[in-house]
Amino acid sequence: MDWWIYLIGFAAACALAFMATPLVKKLAFRVGAISVPNHRSVHTKPMPQMGGLAIFIAFAVIYLVMALSIGQYDLNVMLGMLIGGTIIVLVGAYDDRYNISPKLKLLGQIAAAAAVTSNGLYIDYIQLPFGDAINVYPWVGVVITILWIVGVSNAVNLIDGLDGLAAGVSAIGTFTIMVLSIVTGNWPVALLSAVLLGSIVGFLFFNFHPASIFMGDTGALFLGFSLATLSVLGFKSAVAISFLVPIMILGVPLSDTFLAIVRRKLNNKPISVADKGHLHHCLMDLGFSTRKTVLIIYGVAALFGSCAMLLSQTKQWGTIVLVVILLLILEIGAEAIGIISKSKKPVLQFLQRLLSENSSPSRSRASK
Repeated sequence: MDWWIYLIGFAAACALAFMATPLVKKLAFRVGAISVPNHRSVHTKPMPQMGGLAIFIAFAVIYLVMALSIGQYDLNVMLGMLIGGTIIVLVGAYDDRYNISPKLKLLGQIAAAAAVTSNGLYIDYIQLPFGDAINVYPWVGVVITILWIVGVSNAVNLIDGLDGLAAGVSAIGTFTIMVLSIVTGNWPVALLSAVLLGSIVGFLFFNFHPASIFMGDTGALFLGFSLATLSVLGFKSAVAISFLVPIMILGVPLSDTFLAIVRRKLNNKPISVADKGHLHHCLMDLGFSTRKTVLIIYGVAALFGSCAMLLSQTKQWGTIVLVVILLLILEIGAEAIGIISKSKKPVLQFLQRLLSENSSPSRSRASK
């Protein structure tokens, strides 16, 4: 498939999202989908949310036009993405307006994920880094896929705490999936990714700091749903890519969610109770501005994306070394900013002791 098709899809979606966002902003004010500041908020004035509706409209319209025009599409993929996406957007929009219960929101997410699996889009094998692919029973694949989509949807929703943060991180993840899809010849996923990327960028013109509209649960849940589904689609068609790659692509939201669970367990707090200990909160506590905090996290997301691309090309020992180095960097970074605990920093304390022991002989020789 020619490269210009992706460029047209990206540009058209970007333009439509750019034009649709001001209209969605007016709609948010009209229906009362407003984010009022509270003790956890960074913004200080009421802001319209539900901006993710503009992303979804641009994505759905341009993808349908492009896919049908060039005749390069998979009907099951199209139905799964659009039906599931519609369900998740409706759930998010309703929550942006009425603040529905977590249980009801979860049911909506499961329904959206089920729309994907019911069209045959589920994990049917697991490609291990150090062996052959392992086939799984269909019902096991369906369960894993639903858990993956619901988990990623909530992970993206959790990092939606600063202007442009969730949208930018999602854009980086989408770009990574698009590149890997092009490399592996997965053209339907490449087109989906290009259109989704354009929709996010068009919305970011209004959402980057200082934002004039928030994406709300409408956008965060839809982007999480889309990223999870696209990663499953790319994963199914690229046997050379290990199961670590889609996890790496979504490294920022997944690691932030995992660390939040660990942090709340260590502090004897329920997992569902929100706090101000997420990555962006910790960076701002260190004195970084909103814009700098977002750009730093963009850099971390780009690092994860680059590692995902490397993982798709490296051999067994390269994978081991890369994963170990990345995990060590993440642990040191997490301890440095206090995202897990302000006092418990085992790796940093070990390194400090090691450095002090190595420097003490030199100091004793200098004193002589």
